[in-house]
Amino acid sequence: MTDKELTGKVIVVSGGTKGVGRAAAEEFARRGAKVVIGGRDEEAANRSVRLMETYGSEGLFVHTDLEKVEDCRKLIDETVKHFGRIDGLYIYAGITPVSPLDTCDQETFDRVMNINFRAAFFCIQQALEPMRKQGGGTIVLTGSAHAWGGQKDRAAYACSKGVLRILMEHIAHNYATEQIRCNYLTLGWTPTEGEVALRRSQGESEAQLRRRAAEILPMGRMLERSDYLEALVYLMSDASAMMTGSVFRVTAGEYI
Repeated sequence: MTDKELTGKVIVVSGGTKGVGRAAAEEFARRGAKVVIGGRDEEAANRSVRLMETYGSEGLFVHTDLEKVEDCRKLIDETVKHFGRIDGLYIYAGITPVSPLDTCDQETFDRVMNINFRAAFFCIQQALEPMRKQGGGTIVLTGSAHAWGGQKDRAAYACSKGVLRILMEHIAHNYATEQIRCNYLTLGWTPTEGEVALRRSQGESEAQLRRRAAEILPMGRMLERSDYLEALVYLMSDASAMMTGSVFRVTAGEYI
């Protein structure tokens, strides 16, 4: 792959101010795309936008509270208003609270489903028409090995990732004739800000987390943000133009 295979594309990253989403947004810009970051951390987004400018690209931050359907729609509308099109949509935003089936309360369940699934649903819904008008587009959903059952303390999260997989298959089956494609990138165990914060709240440091994960994961280490970037660029590029309905795993051999 070249360094500019995304030149001319406009890509939206939902949840692009943190973790893999932020790394992806910056990498898309480095590869030539104009990138719209949806999220709430304006300071982090602006740092990414300034970095994009050093690549000779253009970035835009749209303040987006993904618990609000109107903000999900606004993210897409502002993209089309500013750039005139939307070629790619990467849905990264998500939360992973402790939520076992037997103790998960309604507030936790609703928040997980609203951010992890409902926001994705309505962002995609809003993106369909501009993609249709321009002759197609590509959508990548962030998946998890939890979507195939999951660990006992992640019931709500597992359900949210499972329903995203069904959404991916629904889009692939029903919109391929309009050249709108959708794939599901299964991420592995990654020390993102949210994961590290959760483990610290449970009394485990990042170093301890990494050591424990290294003993569990078949390939011997946690995944870093950079481990996903080539896969994401491929899924957003014309190189994957005939790929839809696929589950793409980058998990260090982990299958829960």
